[in-house]
Amino acid sequence: MMRRTQIMLDPDEHTKAARKAAEAGISLAEYIRRLVRQDVADPPRTDMSAIIGLGDSGRSDISSNIHEYVGEAIEADWKRKTGRT
Repeated sequence: MMRRTQIMLDPDEHTKAARKAAEAGISLAEYIRRLVRQDVADPPRTDMSAIIGLGDSGRSDISSNIHEYVGEAIEADWKRKTGRT
């Protein structure tokens, strides 16, 4: 069972939403219902192991040698741009 709800949109928002609904081949009401469903849905459960080690470079000393690494990168870029070795 659905409940009737009235909302107010500014004219520009209404026009854009109506256009998006028409492009999707649905009514403005259905477009808004889908947006609400998407917003209030339970977030998907993510396996945390998928992000473990995501930024792992294989080097364990990055934080202690960051200045050296940045300097090497700047020097390599300068050499590439100037054609010097």
